[in-house]
Amino acid sequence: MLNTKLIDKYNRNLNYLRISITDRCNLKCIYCAPHNLVPKLPYKEILSYEEILRIVKVGVRLGISKVRITGGEPLVRKGVFQFLKQLTEIEGLIDISLTTNGVLLKDNIEKIKATGIERINISVDTLYREKFIQITGHDLFDNVWEGIELAQKMGFNPIKLNVVPLKGVNEDELIDIARLSFIYPFHIRFIEYMPMGGNKTEKDRHLLAPEIKRRISPLGQLIAVEKKSNDGPAERFKFETALGEIGFIRPISQHFCNTCNRLRLSASGRLRPCLLSDYQEDIKTRLRKGCSDKELSEMFFKAVRKKPSEHNLTYDNSTGISTQMSTIGG
Repeated sequence: MLNTKLIDKYNRNLNYLRISITDRCNLKCIYCAPHNLVPKLPYKEILSYEEILRIVKVGVRLGISKVRITGGEPLVRKGVFQFLKQLTEIEGLIDISLTTNGVLLKDNIEKIKATGIERINISVDTLYREKFIQITGHDLFDNVWEGIELAQKMGFNPIKLNVVPLKGVNEDELIDIARLSFIYPFHIRFIEYMPMGGNKTEKDRHLLAPEIKRRISPLGQLIAVEKKSNDGPAERFKFETALGEIGFIRPISQHFCNTCNRLRLSASGRLRPCLLSDYQEDIKTRLRKGCSDKELSEMFFKAVRKKPSEHNLTYDNSTGISTQMSTIGG
């Protein structure tokens, strides 16, 4: 087995693997699922848990130390808690977290805790029930908020709330959402919308980080928080006296590609070196043909060699990304 680390030609050490375990979801968010129906993968085309665990173990030998489980909505997949338990038992992984829309959180929070997962990201773009219905297509806001509060009581830390601001949708709530950081030790993450797949909201609805900062400025001065070595791309801040943090993820207004340390494994078994590029390696086909761990590691290296210096997606959306966000996991 090769012992070389996953360092690309731009000297970025790729030690973070985001894994989509399903393309199914129990919501239809306007910025993720297009209005027309998206064909779902046949179950036989989705990586099995055993296949995912093998890929992760090979990745760990190559330097992967951080894993995030995403979907679709990961909690809708049967057997997910046993899988998460097996994942947390892999020696060499030092950071394992889960991204969820929160709908199934309150009913499964104890099971998640029992797996060893300690960090959760929850997508929540509004604090109002009616607007939640508008954004997601379902009247499930109470479930989500109860799950968030229960996760806090059970000691998950940090709890990150992911928010995609859009004009005419939730722009009037940005202060209220940011104010949560004074009440709870949550990390609020404002994420610039990324046009992908067949779902592209109108350009005049996009809200970029400078404008978001301006809109929440009445709450006070944002104080920079020092980033840690294992942090993601978010610019971290906090308001004075706040319990939590405010973060900005800026794929459009300020590329963070030069510090990107991520690879992505899609539910369909494709290894992607860049979220905002359609290039991917079909690792599933090789896996199911009985390839060795050495061959799997070579596929990691091939993907790493193809990682671009930066993405070409701009505010004007001059470069289209055909892959749907719900199949990659963000």
